[in-house]
Amino acid sequence: MPLIDYCYFYYLLPRFTRNHFMTRTRSHILPVIVIAQFFCTSLWFAGNAILPDLALHLHIPQQALGSITSAVQFGFIAGTLVYAGLLIADRFRHSNVFFVSALFAAISNAGIVFMGTGITHVLLMRFLTGFFLAGIYPVGMKIAADYYEKGLGKALGFLVGALVIGTAFPHLIKSLTAVLPWKTVLYFTSALSVTGGALMLLFVPPGPYQSKIQSLKYRDVFSSFKNKAFRSAAFGYFGHMWELYAFWAFVPVLLMAYNHFNPAANLNISYGSFCIIAAGGLACVASGYLSQKFGAKKTAFVSLLLSGCCCLFSPLAFYLPVVPFILFLIFWGLVVIADSPLFSSLVAQNAIATIKGTAITMVTCIGFSITIASIELLNYLSVHFDQRYMFLFLAIGPVAGLLCMLPKNKK
Repeated sequence: MPLIDYCYFYYLLPRFTRNHFMTRTRSHILPVIVIAQFFCTSLWFAGNAILPDLALHLHIPQQALGSITSAVQFGFIAGTLVYAGLLIADRFRHSNVFFVSALFAAISNAGIVFMGTGITHVLLMRFLTGFFLAGIYPVGMKIAADYYEKGLGKALGFLVGALVIGTAFPHLIKSLTAVLPWKTVLYFTSALSVTGGALMLLFVPPGPYQSKIQSLKYRDVFSSFKNKAFRSAAFGYFGHMWELYAFWAFVPVLLMAYNHFNPAANLNISYGSFCIIAAGGLACVASGYLSQKFGAKKTAFVSLLLSGCCCLFSPLAFYLPVVPFILFLIFWGLVVIADSPLFSSLVAQNAIATIKGTAITMVTCIGFSITIASIELLNYLSVHFDQRYMFLFLAIGPVAGLLCMLPKNKK
């Protein structure tokens, strides 16, 4: 059906007929959510992909990688606190929240071009981008949970896979537009965000398993941690987050370090970063299917174990030839994210139904707070420490997460 005809049906038909029409075409829901999530999360690392250009044109120091990444994370945390504190994800129609957040995130992302220069301005724009991403990523998971009560792990596998590829996408744009102005990356990702928000607004009505909140009971969110299954999933997720975004943010640094210690390698930093990060999108989909056979918790445990082993092996990887080195990083990119949709589904399934969206948002908020510590740690180590050994410290997260996921023996 052409888009103009669809818009005519959506806006002009009576509400009952519109909802009936949408229900009859529900098979499109997951693809639309996945595409919208991919488009909108392309904003996440847009600043990282153009950091050398920012350093050249806006006088941003090369060492600002950690600060620019942390600004997005800080903004995301502030956003999740506001969205969760006001229970926005549970009080308003999700597609509306998603669209408005996508629109303002796009404006903030493009604001780097239109509003001033200097590190302060860039950090502010990246902070605001992260703030509005809080209405995209957790809300997208909540929308999926409202449609897929059964098979949620598989659905979130596609959803987080879209997030991964969206996160990596600015690196690909940068590698393909090397001869174009650096502003192209910002324009293109902002346009994608608006498009993704519009897709969600037009094509995704409220899900059949959506629970309406009756009152604002903030204590219910924290009481969820009394549930052992919820607590195990949440703490496993926290350990996973310690490693994930620090690894993603410093993949370019890792590749540059390999070029430094192996001058003959001459790796393409932008394209290599895209391939390593984007590979995780396939792992998310695969882990969703594997969880149906082996269980979400067991599959997440194995993935977290393997990514922790990659952290420990990372110093030795610099002594590998180019091809084995790249294959190792791609494997690391696969296992570092494969458990993310599984933790999200476990958190969603074990949260109190009436505040599921807020519980997901709060757990996500805590997880992203942890990423700031690991990112800033690696940022410091990259300057004052041998870069071949700094990724060893990422193993702290997987080890802690695995310990929290181990079954406790009852006396």
